[in-house]
This record gives sequence, C-alpha cells and structure tokens, in this order.
Amino acid sequence: MQHFKKHLAELAVQNMLRSLREIESAQGPHVQIGGKDLLLLCSNNYLGLANHPALIDAACSATRDFGVGSGASRLVSGSMSLHHRLEEEIAEFKGTEAALLFNTGYAANNGIIQGLLGPDDRVFSDALNHASIIDGCRLSGAAIEIYPHNDMAALEQMLNKASKLRRGRWLIVTDGVFSMDGDMAPLNRLVGLKERFDAWLMVDDAHGGGVLGARGRGTAEHCGCLGKIDLQMGTFGKAFGGFGAYLAASRPVIDLLINCSRAFIFSTSLPPGVVAANRAALQLVDSEEGGLRRTRLENNRQLFAEHLQLAGLDLCGSTTQIVPVLTKDPEPTMRAAATLLERGICLSGIRPPTVPPGACRLRATLMADHNSTEVIAAAEEIIALLAEQET
Repeated sequence: MQHFKKHLAELAVQNMLRSLREIESAQGPHVQIGGKDLLLLCSNNYLGLANHPALIDAACSATRDFGVGSGASRLVSGSMSLHHRLEEEIAEFKGTEAALLFNTGYAANNGIIQGLLGPDDRVFSDALNHASIIDGCRLSGAAIEIYPHNDMAALEQMLNKASKLRRGRWLIVTDGVFSMDGDMAPLNRLVGLKERFDAWLMVDDAHGGGVLGARGRGTAEHCGCLGKIDLQMGTFGKAFGGFGAYLAASRPVIDLLINCSRAFIFSTSLPPGVVAANRAALQLVDSEEGGLRRTRLENNRQLFAEHLQLAGLDLCGSTTQIVPVLTKDPEPTMRAAATLLERGICLSGIRPPTVPPGACRLRATLMADHNSTEVIAAAEEIIALLAEQET
C-alpha cells in the first residue's frame, strides 16, 4: 500500500493525478454537479440522443419483453433476436454484407485486430490511433509499424520497404476522426494505398459515426469512399446516445471473428434494452431529424471554433465537433479546467499518457442541443481565462 500511496503522491505533484467527478443528472447540454448547473462541454453525446424519448421508450419496452440481462455470451445462449436484427440493420446502414456487435469500442478494436491477425502478419497504424487499437495490435502478435500522423508519404515508404520481404496479411488501421485532435484521416488516400499494396483498411469511426456524411454514415461517407473500407468499426456510445460497438464487414470476416475474437467469444452479450435503444438511434440518425441535428451540431462547431481561432488559440487542426485548445503543460491545463468548472463550464483537461508530453489541452466537444448564446459565451470564457493565465 505504501508503494501505491507514494505513486499517487508523485502523480499529484506532477498534476497528473486523476479522479472521478460525480454527475447527478442525465447527459444533456447542461448537467448537475455538486448541486450546480453546468454547461457540459466534454460529452460525446454529440447529437443529444442519450435522453431522446424514442431511445428511452425502446429500452423500456425491450426490457419488459426480454428482461434486463442477456444471460450469456452470444455463443452460449445470449444471441437474442434483438442482437441479430441490429446487426442486420448496421450492415444495411454501412453497406456491407454483415456486422457483429461488441460490448465496447475498446473490446471491438482489441477483438477485431486480435481475431484477424497473427504473428505472420503486419499492421500499419497511425501514431495518434486510439489506445484500444494500439492494444489490439499488440494482442494480435503481428509486426507493428507506426506511421507519423496522417503522413501518407511516410506510410507509402513503409509499405514499399516492407514489400521486399512480404509475408502474411497486411492491415492499415486508422481512426476516422481522431479523438484528441478532432481532425480526420485522409481516407481516400488510404484507400489508394491499401488497393495498391493489397492490404485491408480498418477505420475506427467512433467519433465520426452519426455525425459525418449526408446520412450520418461517418467519415467514409463524408469522404465518398464508404464502399471501399474493408473493416468499418463504430460505436453506439457517442453520437448514437447508447452503448456498445460493432464491426461492419464482409460475411467471411464476421464469421471468422465469431470463431476467433476473444473479446466477442468470452463476453456476455449486450442487454436487450441497450440493443433496442441502439436500433432506435440508428433509425433516428438516418431520418430527417438526424439530418437536422447534424446541421445544428455543425453550426455550433463553426461558431465555437471561429471565436477561439480569432483569438489566436491553437485548435490542433480540428475540423470536427471535437475542438481542443492547446495548453501544452499539465499544471496550467488542469488549473484552467478547475477554474472553468467554478465558472459553470464542465470541460476536460487532457494530459499524458492520453496525449504526448507538451501537448496538453482543454478538449471541448459540442452538442447539437447547445444553443448559440452559450456556445459563444463559453468560447469567450475560455479566451479570457487563458489570457489571464498568461499575465
């Protein structure tokens, strides 16, 4: 225990100690913390669906009909009709032959890469990919090559060099929208490289699904290459307002994962109420209302980002609803986040190991349900606070 206490004390001195904040209300544009009403600028509930009546009604109805829990893993007795219907609807939504549900985005990335690759294979991974992708690559036992963030010239050089002694399967894997910088992967160029070098292309579109594209199909739809992505991973816990994750892919890939993915095989399946809510969210995202929510979200993003950029703040190249403000070091970052909380804004300070040393930031996320007045006020508060800290 003394060793653990010493380590925690060292983290505190370095402004690296993390703790849990208790939220006392639903995930709306505002939340209750410590009895105070705060503007929520750090939720991934981008379209505001977490509290939508259609999702709540679907969850309640399915829970009454099918119970609270699924009872087992999918390969035992936990593969219920709701799971199968949702997978069919995901495949239709993403334009693939099949889909497979996972319990979380972390489990999906672990289970997909581990289930498809082995020691004879090679994976090429963006330097800023999510931790779950990194861990999935390690679990697979495949050779791992890390290419500089969104650097297609460097990736091409790596692919050319590896071609000389090629063996096994190749996978290029990237986030669609990068969760800390808010920028997008150049998917069209990645498609060109994967076709030229006969590789699979996997896109983790956790932060693009529901938000990007005319019908909310994500980063690939936005880039016009939806049908050219071999492995389309997505989640329901962000823009879709629910919980869980999936892979949309060809039928043989899905069948292989059912047999080889440890994260799928050894997990109790998602509860019926959660699955039903996800089905309702999928329908809503693909509806006229979904389109209107995407428009409101984009308007809020532009308004917020433009105010910050006009003040000369570095937004790390963000072009999406994830808007980071670079603050560099842990101490001023966490001090700013604490002050903003006191001033009525709940916003996360991001430190290593989530981002590299020297790249700390205030990470803001916009929602469709924010209004323009509070978005502008929040941007001005951030600008003023960071100016205060510099003096």
